[in-house]
Amino acid sequence: MTGRQLSRLLRDVRAGRTSIGDAVERLRALPFEDLGFAKVDTHRELRTGFPEVIYCTGKTVDQVLAIGRRVVERHRVALATRCCPEVYEAAKEEFADVTYHETARVMVIGKPPRASGRAKPVAVVTAGTADVSVAEEAAVTAETMGCRVERIYDVGVAGLHRLLGHREKLAGARAIVVVAGMEGALASVVGGLVSAPVIAVPTSVGYGASFEGLSALLTMLNSCAAGVVVVNIDNGFGAGYFAGILVRSAKAR
Repeated sequence: MTGRQLSRLLRDVRAGRTSIGDAVERLRALPFEDLGFAKVDTHRELRTGFPEVIYCTGKTVDQVLAIGRRVVERHRVALATRCCPEVYEAAKEEFADVTYHETARVMVIGKPPRASGRAKPVAVVTAGTADVSVAEEAAVTAETMGCRVERIYDVGVAGLHRLLGHREKLAGARAIVVVAGMEGALASVVGGLVSAPVIAVPTSVGYGASFEGLSALLTMLNSCAAGVVVVNIDNGFGAGYFAGILVRSAKAR
């Protein structure tokens, strides 16, 4: 339940349009609903501005659908990350409005809020094509939170002129998500070019000495560029969500 929905419910009770009993039934599941295998946080949008997100890894198809059903009943949209095609195929049979982003491994149930065409975008930047799956997880997450997203892919430091060709787009972004594996240097380069906050995402892309993303993670953590924050290895969702928070905070001012 959102703050707006709760306010409307209370006004309806005060005006006599909704009985106290009906209001109690609607509030019964707050602040969480116990499904036995999961406790769905139905209060999360009220507290944080966005509903609980479903992490599909380790859950059965039926469990994902059950959680998704509860989230969609109480909110306009449900976001499921690390989602496999099998879950999507089952979801299509149950939900009228469901979209699967295969590269991102993200499923969206319902209709996300529409981004204003005049709003400053979140720029999602990758060093290489191999980083795109993590970048798309970030991009789709930010879009589901109502952000406009500008994708700038395959502009790593091995060919720096490719990045510099997008300086105007970078300068116009509200927040920038930089996704890079190998040595992870791209985040520092972008951080030195822009005034917007940079959210660095190390990926597990790379040869043996990259240690499955640890090398990129340490490079990003040791960045000398101010304004760069770092999420965990391959955590596109965390980066996209944080970008969404930054955009929402800017709108509130």
